[in-house]
Amino acid sequence: MATKTSREIIRDGLWDNNPALVQVLGLCPLLAVTSTVVNAVGLGLATLLVLMGSNLAVSLIRNFVGESVRLPAFVMIIASFVTCAELLMQAYTYELYQILGIFIPLIVTNCAILGRADAFASRNAPGPALLDGAMMGAGFLIVLVILGGMRELIGQGTLFADMHLLLGPMAENWVIRPFANYPEMLFMVLPPGAFVGLGLLIALKNSIDNQLKKRQEAAQPAVTPGSKRVRVTGNVS
Repeated sequence: MATKTSREIIRDGLWDNNPALVQVLGLCPLLAVTSTVVNAVGLGLATLLVLMGSNLAVSLIRNFVGESVRLPAFVMIIASFVTCAELLMQAYTYELYQILGIFIPLIVTNCAILGRADAFASRNAPGPALLDGAMMGAGFLIVLVILGGMRELIGQGTLFADMHLLLGPMAENWVIRPFANYPEMLFMVLPPGAFVGLGLLIALKNSIDNQLKKRQEAAQPAVTPGSKRVRVTGNVS
């Protein structure tokens, strides 16, 4: 298998193979917790930590684990890093941990994490594996934050509310209220709003990809179909 360059790994994680918009993996937490930005950032950072740690660990042991125990070993590694993320949140962001609830332990079952461990980390060196985990996690985090911001803004008329739950007292006054006397739109806060928001983001990405593809095709030189006449010089026997 050809080794990907760092640029290709970055582009894959952030855009071409984004786990949320292209692979459409991890939808359960993605749709459930993105009612606000702070929830999205909290879950996204936890997922990023687990992706980076598990990819690195899987890459380090890839030559020492047999095929028969490969997947169970990967699951154990992922579960260990999820436990670390869970304990860190309990220690430093306990209120946010309570809000996210079961969705932190459920990171173990996130197909995006196990998929990257099996498809990439188990076949590549630690450096590329760590970069792949970072970029896939960053791509997932960006989608979470955008979707959370969209739902919070339309649903509640605020942005960055309760950020102190994640960042402490310094973020007490980060909340932005761009609209005066905004009537809350409950639809966007509830699960249907999450499906609509994600659908709009996927549609936007597909539209951008189509526009880029058309520009690339327009930039290529036109090839005239048909046969070409070739002049042959010399004697033909």
